[in-house]
Amino acid sequence: MEGNISREQLKILVHLLLPLCIYWTAEEMSVSIIADITTNALCPAKSTCSQAIYINGLQQMVVGICKMVVIPVLGQLADEYGRKPLLLLIVSTAIFPSAILAIDESKGFVYAYYVLRMISHIMSQGSIFCISAAYAADILDGRSRAAAFGWIHGILSVSHVLGNLLARLLPGTYIFEVSVALLIIAPMYMIIFLTETVKLTPNLNQHLRWSSKAYKLVQDRYSSMRYALHVVTSSSTLKCICLVSFFYDMGMSGISSVLMYYLKSEFDFNKNQFSEILMMVGVGSIITQMLIFPLVNSLVGERVVLRIALLASITYALLYGLAWASWVPYFGALFRMVYILERPSTNAIVSKASSSSDQGKTQGLVAGAEAIGSFLAPLVMSPLTSWFLSSNAPFNCKGFSLICAAFALAMAFYFAWILPSTQEENGESVEAPLLA
Repeated sequence: MEGNISREQLKILVHLLLPLCIYWTAEEMSVSIIADITTNALCPAKSTCSQAIYINGLQQMVVGICKMVVIPVLGQLADEYGRKPLLLLIVSTAIFPSAILAIDESKGFVYAYYVLRMISHIMSQGSIFCISAAYAADILDGRSRAAAFGWIHGILSVSHVLGNLLARLLPGTYIFEVSVALLIIAPMYMIIFLTETVKLTPNLNQHLRWSSKAYKLVQDRYSSMRYALHVVTSSSTLKCICLVSFFYDMGMSGISSVLMYYLKSEFDFNKNQFSEILMMVGVGSIITQMLIFPLVNSLVGERVVLRIALLASITYALLYGLAWASWVPYFGALFRMVYILERPSTNAIVSKASSSSDQGKTQGLVAGAEAIGSFLAPLVMSPLTSWFLSSNAPFNCKGFSLICAAFALAMAFYFAWILPSTQEENGESVEAPLLA
């Protein structure tokens, strides 16, 4: 990694990365099979299922609405009450949806799975990255943070490979049982080994009545949100990166919400093809995020890496939208290994533009901007994809919705291009770690 990291700092970071790897592996195991399970439960003996597309889009829309509020609040709470309890809460919520499908895969259980997964994703999507990034910023100085963010996202890619390898090797009936076991191990590891990095202040309100405590809690959250908004709006860098994140997530969330159903309908892809693509992407992403990103970032900086990643995302969307043969999705997946660098480069830009005491708040607000994009995307992508996959399409281009997503990604690239090149705009140095 860039910068000097002591053995103690590395040990603390490893105790964060290992349970995250277990958690993401368990989550990834179900990705390649859920399209088949949903289609079989809601539309038996059919390869195309509008109900499955719409329920997936509805889930993503509700998650996006709730994340707009939940992620910034979780970021604030992580600054005030510690990273560890928030990470434990987030990771634990994923146990229940997997447990439902481990019991049964019938129609009623599939509906219950989507309800519980919706709650889990409201808590986890985006927030686990921003809190993990704040955790890394607590223990590392500014020179090492970008590389650490690359390692956090690289661990996600490692988990993608492991999760899809397990999904490829295990019979479908055992995937969710193994997933539940891993999802229980992850929070248990955190309870035992994860070190808290935030120095907590004594609770001065413990003797207040419950009504006064509730009022004080709402008042504190409102004040904290206003302060966080002030921090972001007073920084041209943070305002611009929020727009980048909004348009990027609008495009990529829209693609991810319909991609498997589009590939299943257009090329009759199943669990095996999905796993092959995801494993290929995962292996390449490990190299780009954990090895190439720290090196390239030290040479050209986060802004250049961000622009390259966004160009790759536009190419990815166009290739999938115009896919003319079953090998094109495999080729297009190569660009996913590059555009995945958008996340660590964004985290690094936000961290450099924020003070050490505001890491959770600013990371949370940027993730909130992403959530707005992920809320809006299914409103367009789900009906548009369903329309162009049907026999009533106005013209023959089944991937037209993915081409539309490329325009949102082009907007993200525009704002990344005009992103200010100024250094930290706050008065406090962000080079020193919070946990020294």
